[in-house]
Amino acid sequence: MKEKKEPTVWQGFKSFLMRGNVVDLAVAVVIGAAFTNIVNSVVKGVINPLVGAIGTQNLDSYSSCLKGPCAKAADGSVSRGVMILWGSVLGATLTFVITAAVVYFLMVLPMSKYLARAEARKRAREGTHEVIEVTELEVLKEIRDALVSQRGSGHSRE
Repeated sequence: MKEKKEPTVWQGFKSFLMRGNVVDLAVAVVIGAAFTNIVNSVVKGVINPLVGAIGTQNLDSYSSCLKGPCAKAADGSVSRGVMILWGSVLGATLTFVITAAVVYFLMVLPMSKYLARAEARKRAREGTHEVIEVTELEVLKEIRDALVSQRGSGHSRE
């Protein structure tokens, strides 16, 4: 009896790297990193000024003192008290919502519509193909029936 050799670590690693989903994931990470820069620019260049029309352009400056007295150092760090920096959370949330909206409206929605149209075309082609096959099958049945009827009438003459 021959025993199966287990793949080596190197063979397993090579197999892992050659899977399509690993390459797809790597591409997604690179595209995501580049896309993050675009979203951050939109937040800093458009969203923050719009919020700044109401308050301040820097969302990071919004905070509340939980346990006072609160004081910030010159570098922006909290030197006294306990401060909740809810402005940075708001900025991160806006960045997430904008990223999700752009990904959905510019990537997911058009791709799903494209795939739906492609699937509809494929179904239409398959439907046409089935009609052609059914028609050919009906023609062959008619030919068979005609041959059987001719054969039947030919036997009666003999």
